Amino acid sequence: MPEIRPYRPGDLPALYDICVRTADAGNDARGHYSTDQLMGDLFAAPYAYLEPELAFVVDDGGTAVGYLVGTADTATFASRYRAEWIPRLGDRYPVPPPPPRTPEQDMHALHHHPERLLVTGLDDHPAHLHIDLLPAYQRRGHGRRLIDRFLATVPAPGVHVGMLTANVQARAFYDRLGFEVLPVAVAGPLTYLGKRVAGFDPR
Repeated sequence: MPEIRPYRPGDLPALYDICVRTADAGNDARGHYSTDQLMGDLFAAPYAYLEPELAFVVDDGGTAVGYLVGTADTATFASRYRAEWIPRLGDRYPVPPPPPRTPEQDMHALHHHPERLLVTGLDDHPAHLHIDLLPAYQRRGHGRRLIDRFLATVPAPGVHVGMLTANVQARAFYDRLGFEVLPVAVAGPLTYLGKRVAGFDPR
């Protein structure tokens, strides 16, 4: 059976591959943008780089086939993303023009505005996560195991996820794990779900 283990630097290419192959609301996004690295540069690699201790993979015979990355404190992560991750990528993604923009420029805008992660009303759930598994490894209990590992490790009172409202499969997954809709006011097609971290001790 595939094992859940901590992320290793050698897993990074697999994180990029898994990320882009599940980035279109769970479907394959390869070829959607000028580089297939874009999704990983936004939603996987910065977490593995900034908080590797909170990154875990599903390992099937030495190959990562799924992952969970996250942060214990979204505000600190956003600050470090700006101070450390944006300079690390240099001019890979140009600062986009004001709207209207192309879909790719909208993605570039996410990269240049990490403060978008700071959503009013999430103070009780400061941690957040991203989880992705290759299709062949979905609906086999690996996602639950990844989240259980994260919740047992993250030093935070609560965790949230932001997901596309239209992604009904993801919503059903989080519902089964006890995540609840958080009453935050957001514009756009996002829903925020949260879960308290059982046994959290702030000392």
